[in-house]
Amino acid sequence: MNAVPGRFLILSAGMGSGHHAVAAELARRLEAGGGRTTTVDVLDLLPSGIGSGLRSFYRAVICRMPVVYAGLYTAFFRAGGGPRPGSAPLAALAERRLLKLVAQQRPDVVVPVFHLAAQLTGGLRSCGALPVPSAVVITDFAVHRQWLHPGNDLHLCLTPDLAHQVRRAVRRPAVTSGALVAPRFHSPAPTAADWQRRLDSPDRPPVLISTGAWGAGAHLAQTTRLVASAGYRPVVLCGTNTRLRRDLSRIAHADARGWVDDMPGLMTASRVLIDNAAGQTALEAMAVGLPVISYRPIPGHGREGARRMAEHGLTDYAPDPWALIRALDNLTASGPARERRITTARSLFSGAGVLPLEALVRPG
Repeated sequence: MNAVPGRFLILSAGMGSGHHAVAAELARRLEAGGGRTTTVDVLDLLPSGIGSGLRSFYRAVICRMPVVYAGLYTAFFRAGGGPRPGSAPLAALAERRLLKLVAQQRPDVVVPVFHLAAQLTGGLRSCGALPVPSAVVITDFAVHRQWLHPGNDLHLCLTPDLAHQVRRAVRRPAVTSGALVAPRFHSPAPTAADWQRRLDSPDRPPVLISTGAWGAGAHLAQTTRLVASAGYRPVVLCGTNTRLRRDLSRIAHADARGWVDDMPGLMTASRVLIDNAAGQTALEAMAVGLPVISYRPIPGHGREGARRMAEHGLTDYAPDPWALIRALDNLTASGPARERRITTARSLFSGAGVLPLEALVRPG
């Protein structure tokens, strides 16, 4: 039976910018198919002050106390394995506001794209309080147990292997959506030539270094110096971290930048992305055709996701400085190794997309 246009309530989270980027692309695709969408930040559904406090705490531990986040991830996200709604007490605080929103919006499907939202909808579906299906879009390669709640009706995953992992864990349907990346990353970037002129440095191929929206990462100055000393031009994406940008700008041959809106053009003009989060920036680079090297990933989901991407053959994982230089030399040069990595990475975009969400809408 063919799906019909429906109403979709997307639950995102302002933890950096990656979840919002996925939510925006979901909304674009669903609306292109005739659907109507509303996107809400799940942190705004928590009682006053709790959502902003959670965001501030997460940003602090990621940027300043990564060892603390590593411990929290082990204790609450990985330990014991399998699904365990460890964030259920926190998610429960948002139940009343979500149910009120559902009553007002009358969606046909609720779509979490953040693990706290998945715990929220899963709990409400389990007790029968949420009257419409919930379909979780898992944005991570690290499918930790906070993504997994057996109350949710459907899970959309990046790869077939991850979908198989989810099905075994929750005994619920899981399908391969592929990576949800905006069309501008799949099309030739008209601004690439302008970026090439701006980054022009004789005999120094430009190499992007991503630090996420918050400018987070370990030993970023060391990495920048290492890349420069190897004969490349490090272009560091510092996000909103003005202090990091100021500090890295002092390094010879480095080009430290703040928030960049034209990422397709910049990526097209670069030779490699050095990534530390295994998130949306890495997926966007793969869509452009820019090889990705994971190096010094942030702890927890970043480190686990980076290893998973490399196991899938999508990226290189560099465990030490020498491995990073070898990978840079291998992937910046035109040839079979670079083309093989680009071809493998582009297979990530061949999934079902939003069709499984549209199929959940019942006729009438």
